[in-house]
Amino acid sequence: MSDGATSPDPGELLAWYDRHARALPWRVPPGAAHRADPYRVWLSEIMLQQTTVPAVKPYFERFLTRWPDVAALAAAEDAEVMAAWAGLGYYARARNLLKCARVVAGELGGVFPDTAEGLRALPGIGPYTAGAIAAIAFGRPEPVVDGNVERVMARLYDIAEPLPGAKASMRARAAALTPEARPGDYAQAVMDLGATICTPRSPACGICPWREPCLARARGTQGERPVPAPKKGKPTRFGIAYAGLREDGLWLLETRPAKGLLGGMLGWPGSDWAEGTPEEAPPAKAGWQDAGAEARHTFTHFHLRLQVRVAHLPLSAKPARGSFQPLDPASLPTVMRKVHAIAAPALRHD
Repeated sequence: MSDGATSPDPGELLAWYDRHARALPWRVPPGAAHRADPYRVWLSEIMLQQTTVPAVKPYFERFLTRWPDVAALAAAEDAEVMAAWAGLGYYARARNLLKCARVVAGELGGVFPDTAEGLRALPGIGPYTAGAIAAIAFGRPEPVVDGNVERVMARLYDIAEPLPGAKASMRARAAALTPEARPGDYAQAVMDLGATICTPRSPACGICPWREPCLARARGTQGERPVPAPKKGKPTRFGIAYAGLREDGLWLLETRPAKGLLGGMLGWPGSDWAEGTPEEAPPAKAGWQDAGAEARHTFTHFHLRLQVRVAHLPLSAKPARGSFQPLDPASLPTVMRKVHAIAAPALRHD
């Protein structure tokens, strides 16, 4: 390294981690005599994809209480797992979670592969998740590169190339630093460093265990690293959601197709989501009325604005789509909960 900086020492980071490791429900503390349970590591890593630690904690604990091992999860009903996942977002993860659990429980005798290569062959497990499980649960010296690690590498080596092009360089740097000894603790240490010290804004360089070898700190560019990709504007799509309440208190709901956005999740019958004016698509003959508010939600690639239509339906109603069911709003994905929050008061005061 240049600018008089020393080379990063993984041992220094591990010594910091031994004192400052975050206590997380899926983590084995540093210095423990046993490694982490592969099932717990896998479950937590799938949940943590594009989701924060505080958001994941209660879901992880509920899943572990309900399905304590991979065999229990594999035997669960799809609808139960999707309902338990509701609100966590990125629902393809839940579908792949079940697929993976059933492969491990059914074809692999309940035992996860102990190499990154073997793990990558499982549904829903990509390079990052495979590396994390291999390192943390099996002690393999695999690089584990999430957003926190990318930020640490970008600053440590003052990588000026913008994302996503810089990802290959960041991964190569991370791989070169990964030690043979304690690779699982090291992987978690780098992630903790990014989450608690080398944060996106106002990094605490003064207390960082790698402040001396950090090129960005030496050059004063830490606030500029990593260089983000140019932002693209998100389009807005429009749709209609129909919230029908039958006179016996059951709601008209449908399960969305397995493939596609919110696949396999419970929701309201509705129109297609398009960038133009949505076409009316009522699921049953009724006096549908506008609820007077839109349900707005932002997905990764677009904004969504849903008009909410409501109607009281008789016991004799024969819907063309969906079925009448009791409703626990917590079983709905977030955007569908927003529809319910608008529809329920409108129906009470209709």
